Amino acid sequence: MNQSEILHLAKNAISIEISELEKLKDRLNENFLKSLEIIQSAKGKLIVVGIGKSAHVGNKIVATLNSTGTPSQFLHASEALHGDLGVIQKTDVVLCISNSGNSPEIVNLLPFLKDYSSALIGMTGNLNSKLAEFSTVVLDSSVEIEACPIKLAPTSSTTVQMALGDALAICLMEMNGFKEKDFAKFHPGGSLGKNLTAKVEQFLSSQKPQVTETAGIRDIIISISASSHGITVVTEKEQIIGVITDGDLRRMLMSDQDVSKVTAKDIMSKNPKSIDKLALAKEAMAILKDKNIGQLIVTEEGKYFGIIDIHRLLDEGII
Repeated sequence: MNQSEILHLAKNAISIEISELEKLKDRLNENFLKSLEIIQSAKGKLIVVGIGKSAHVGNKIVATLNSTGTPSQFLHASEALHGDLGVIQKTDVVLCISNSGNSPEIVNLLPFLKDYSSALIGMTGNLNSKLAEFSTVVLDSSVEIEACPIKLAPTSSTTVQMALGDALAICLMEMNGFKEKDFAKFHPGGSLGKNLTAKVEQFLSSQKPQVTETAGIRDIIISISASSHGITVVTEKEQIIGVITDGDLRRMLMSDQDVSKVTAKDIMSKNPKSIDKLALAKEAMAILKDKNIGQLIVTEEGKYFGIIDIHRLLDEGII
């Protein structure tokens, strides 16, 4: 099989799945709306049940729902028959996923799923299946053709199941008024969590270079050299009145000024950009990028508090 044939096969598989997703979109109806109503009004959690490839889809759906404000738990169909049914409470809603709707483990489980929960939602590609028969409401996840070359491996069907689960999660987010601040509560770790919740004060440098406006060149050079930032802040009783960079020093030394008479006030840049220590770190990054600068002065109640560096933010995954 040559490379052109391989690429054609890959593109054909994707085209088939896109086609099946289009069909899914066109058949969303009142059953989808009813499912949302049942899940949203439940006093308990959503239990997602599956086996085989549907189990993997179910786990992903649960992860998405939990991170977007709908408490959920996955229950493997085979384990449910051997003790794990105890996880289901009468206040819970069950979403059972099965392409055929007639898998032996699913069929054996159906009476218990229906009896132990407040409602059973079936997601199946077979509307004449046992799962469809037992369900309070049925979500049609049928496909005409699998993307697999021999039309057997779950491909289009699992893609449709996944998309249907995502659609439920997204609609529930909107219905429940779930916003970015809520999303942040469930994602405190990693780059995503940091970008949503991390404050400037978490990434402050341990160095706090500063001089007074009357400081001479020697003191300015010592202050800049003592830190790794290449800048020093000019302050008056902790109030920021300017900033001097190593670039300012070089430009001054290349001029005709009498170095012995130069003070910080003569070469500082007034009104430097700053940010409060309680602001989000991503806001600091936005300023650094917009102004094309490497450091940003941090304040506390308007007073000089420290410096935040773009490289530290990048290292921490702030974008």
